[in-house]
Amino acid sequence: MNTHIFTTHIKQFSTVLTLGVFSVLSFFGFVLQASAAEHEVKSISVHLAAPIVGHIGFMPITATLISVWVTMVILITVAYFAGKNPKLIPSKLQSTFEVLLGSVFDYIAEVLESKSLAAKYFPIIMTIFIFVLSMNWFGLLPGVTSIGYYAMHGTESAFIPFLYPSATDLNITIAFAIVAFFTVEVAGVTVLGVWKYGKKFINFSSPLAFAIGIIELISELARLIAFSFRLFGNIFAGKVLLLVVVFLTTPYIIPIPLIAYEAFVGFIQAFIFAILTLYFIKIAVEEPHQH
Repeated sequence: MNTHIFTTHIKQFSTVLTLGVFSVLSFFGFVLQASAAEHEVKSISVHLAAPIVGHIGFMPITATLISVWVTMVILITVAYFAGKNPKLIPSKLQSTFEVLLGSVFDYIAEVLESKSLAAKYFPIIMTIFIFVLSMNWFGLLPGVTSIGYYAMHGTESAFIPFLYPSATDLNITIAFAIVAFFTVEVAGVTVLGVWKYGKKFINFSSPLAFAIGIIELISELARLIAFSFRLFGNIFAGKVLLLVVVFLTTPYIIPIPLIAYEAFVGFIQAFIFAILTLYFIKIAVEEPHQH
């Protein structure tokens, strides 16, 4: 009984300590951001182009690209240690992950109406969700956008951050959109075959079938724009909102609820990106309708 009480107190203390550390780091991040803002011109400057930290040869290295690399290292490290020693009698943490992943797999199998298809596309769909979610949440961490250096641009000094929210770079969201797009197309071709899948878009059986096919082809290509701009627009707008609030109010307390809201938006955007990929795969593997 005493051991149980001691364990309970340890868990409570760990929770409080974790929240305390996060609060301190958040406050430290706001201090850094406020300090950086003091050296800036007293006006809001919003740029679509990602800050360039340096160059490797002719290739510019942006702060958003570095953020993606850091996110990748974190995910690979976590995945390595999480899957290093799975136990036959799982711990509570392992059981939680198994239940969550098992539920997601069952849902994908239900949507695709095939466990074999679910096993094939479950990894890419979960990778998209976890990567986009981690990328979005990493952009909210203290120090992102506020740790960097000053560089001279002409006659003015400009602050260049080492890290910047990745999804505010349209190049990165387009890259994710291309991955999702080709995943959908490959799924359709592998399940239906090139000829049958192509008949969804180019069909000369009748004028109506041809017109519908062209519309389907245009909508298929439009997914690239929809995928990339939806994620980019929401995350970029959230970043601008935080910038405006920090500029117009105190940067120490008021932005905290907005950061919590942006964390929720980051989750929703990752979920939408993954779930749309799943349902587009579902549409791609369906037999073409006869018009």
